[in-house]
Amino acid sequence: MTKMDLFTAISQRPSCRDFLEDDIEKEVIEKIIEAGIMAPSPLNSQPWNFIVITKNTLKEQLFNDSEKCKTKAIETSGWKWLEKYSVKFLKTTPVIIVVTGDKTKSGVDLFSEDGPLAYQHACAAAIQNMLLASHALGIGSVWFTLFDKKSVKKLLNIEGNKVPLAFVCLGKSAKESAKTTRKPLAKNTIFIE
Repeated sequence: MTKMDLFTAISQRPSCRDFLEDDIEKEVIEKIIEAGIMAPSPLNSQPWNFIVITKNTLKEQLFNDSEKCKTKAIETSGWKWLEKYSVKFLKTTPVIIVVTGDKTKSGVDLFSEDGPLAYQHACAAAIQNMLLASHALGIGSVWFTLFDKKSVKKLLNIEGNKVPLAFVCLGKSAKESAKTTRKPLAKNTIFIE
């Protein structure tokens, strides 16, 4: 297995929405999830759980839910561009990992007026680790959030305080993904000296 430099992985990792139907070995999926588990979290609470979906009927249900969510988002926002955004890849991606976060496993923000948010930040760090690990292993991936949390929670029997936060879709890329541009450092950064 070849190794990839971290900064190369960060700068070259694309989002993939066009997957081959090839299966991904369980060991590779587990290695990607292990990378997620290594993320930092407040008080080392590790608020994440991962639901690995390979069953086509479940993927179809997640696709249908996302289509409904997309329609509602278009009606609410008025964003016409969203009509062109296809979620069909949910039906063909070999693996969907649903990342859930436990609201009770947050930091001191449990007691803040805004309520717990740090558990979401920790799960986001886990997702980023998974995306980078996928790329380093030659697996395409995308971070997906266009779904109704209550609906997905019910569909997957997600218990109590756990909230579905994102899907990490994994598969071998069917084509090279377009690279997205980023704002330069100077536009994003303020140094206070």
